[in-house]
Amino acid sequence: MTRTQMTPAVWLDGALDVARRGVPAWELRFAEAGRRCGPATAAVDTARVRLLTAARPDAATTARLYRQGTAAERRAVLLALPDLGLAAADGLPLVEDALRTNDTTLIAAAVGPYAAEHLDPHAWRHAVLKCLFTQVPVTAVAGLARRAAGDAELARMLDGQAAERTAAGRPVPEDLHHVRALTREAAQA
Repeated sequence: MTRTQMTPAVWLDGALDVARRGVPAWELRFAEAGRRCGPATAAVDTARVRLLTAARPDAATTARLYRQGTAAERRAVLLALPDLGLAAADGLPLVEDALRTNDTTLIAAAVGPYAAEHLDPHAWRHAVLKCLFTQVPVTAVAGLARRAAGDAELARMLDGQAAERTAAGRPVPEDLHHVRALTREAAQA
């Protein structure tokens, strides 16, 4: 079977072997996954995340892959962050960069488990508001119920956003009401 005739699963097995052995070509496989693993975004994301976790890149390599990558490659880096063992000082700049974009796929990936663990309260609140503003479903926000519980500042910010939308004659999204209700919950110890 030639390389172009390989099934996505066979290709991925070979690519993972290259990544586990630390062969530099694993980075080429990371980029190539979009062509090899089919049109389904989830399949490509999964393949790239598996390659990253198998290769265990250092912080500099991870940042380079993110900065030089396509939007899909950046999304995979963000999705892999919880499994790469990077310190907050190394991973948070990538999360913060994604949150400055208007690419909803990057925003959704950025508010995953790594952000839930490492974003400070102020930045996390703004990430939640960014989701509401860009219509990223708040179900993408990892740890939402835990972090929103009892958060009076988040409640104040949500009330302000709801008031602005109402004054402008725009509907208040259900997700905003949902998060606001979570802020009324007692904070868990």
